[in-house]
Amino acid sequence: MIRIMKAGRVTAAVLAAGAVTALAGAPAQAATGTGWTADLSTVDSNDVNVTGAGGTLTLADAAWHRTARVFAGSEGSLTTDGHRLGSPTNRVSAELTADTPKGTSVDVDVRGRTGADDWTEWTPAGTTLKSAVNEVQVRISLHSSTDGVRPSVTSVKLDADNAPQVNALTAGTELTYKVYGTREGLPGGTTANGHVITSRDHFVALPSGKALAPKGTGNYSVRVCRTDGSKCEYAPVWDVGPWNEQDDYWNPSSVRTKFKDLPQGQPEAYAAYHNGYNGGKSGLGYKVQNPAGIDLADGVFWDGLGMSDNGNVNVTYLWTGSGPTGVVSTAGDPMNVRASASTSAAIKGLAANYAKVNIECYVEGDTVTGKFGTGNIWDRIGPGHYVSDTYLQTGSDQPVAPHC
Repeated sequence: MIRIMKAGRVTAAVLAAGAVTALAGAPAQAATGTGWTADLSTVDSNDVNVTGAGGTLTLADAAWHRTARVFAGSEGSLTTDGHRLGSPTNRVSAELTADTPKGTSVDVDVRGRTGADDWTEWTPAGTTLKSAVNEVQVRISLHSSTDGVRPSVTSVKLDADNAPQVNALTAGTELTYKVYGTREGLPGGTTANGHVITSRDHFVALPSGKALAPKGTGNYSVRVCRTDGSKCEYAPVWDVGPWNEQDDYWNPSSVRTKFKDLPQGQPEAYAAYHNGYNGGKSGLGYKVQNPAGIDLADGVFWDGLGMSDNGNVNVTYLWTGSGPTGVVSTAGDPMNVRASASTSAAIKGLAANYAKVNIECYVEGDTVTGKFGTGNIWDRIGPGHYVSDTYLQTGSDQPVAPHC
């Protein structure tokens, strides 16, 4: 993410009191006919606490913030519709015109579509995406540390080009790390993507906006399991936290936004709590009270995993894998994950609505009537984890993975 906040962070030219124009990433090679301007006036249900009246993007409520964050000031974000590119591109740069009073900032992140519903992680504008893409989305985030003070954005000009492919993540088996999990709770609060938390909700929070799925989607989902593997849940990433907001610890140091000196898979909060890293404080300056690397909504914590207290869990970051996928589509409640292709098989956990799961292979089993018809095809989505294909949106009426 490109953050317009203080001198030295970006190239900036003063236009008026507090106003700046900043180039988010200088292109390595000139691009012709590849530019466009973000629509700042269209605000919809995917956007959080922003208004675009008159074509100027600013915070709708200058004293609103997520319940999960306790601080003065406000925050909000706008996510644009997808923009089709004329040719495959692996970098999008942004030229931002914004008024950023003291204590305010603006970030511009981009992501690219790599499949029907597959996206790269959100990446700071001007940096290289993990692969060339034909469609991109832009997320513009506004922050204020003082009640009543708002940044405003009047223009975001974007340009696509290709850069040498560096720091790319290797495709293959998805990454899994053991981290400390905590219960988020906070029913009635609002998550970073604008979802209003319900009682016994089913989502998770990770301490980086790189893997924040838009509301009502599971572009970024995890499999979180008890360390003995007895219970698991597949759930979308709908919030940012705990402790940090720029700690994509699952990534290698070449890609990780901050704390690059820590081992891959180790959250900053773990290092701060156990080893006094960063003076025992988070990247936001809070004294770290536990080593958490993931927050679990109440439904995941109590119902999916059967946890009664915070503790270690094994987390698989499903978007880091490759292969066929499906999106869990139910009437709203999570579906049972079975030990085999039978409605009477042992329940191994839950798969939340909207979770995007990786499909390893399929088998024939009990006939089930689900969201997408009636059939006897069951998909294996993890080790000994089976769900009926009639509840997975795969884009096909036929199996999308090989037979087990």
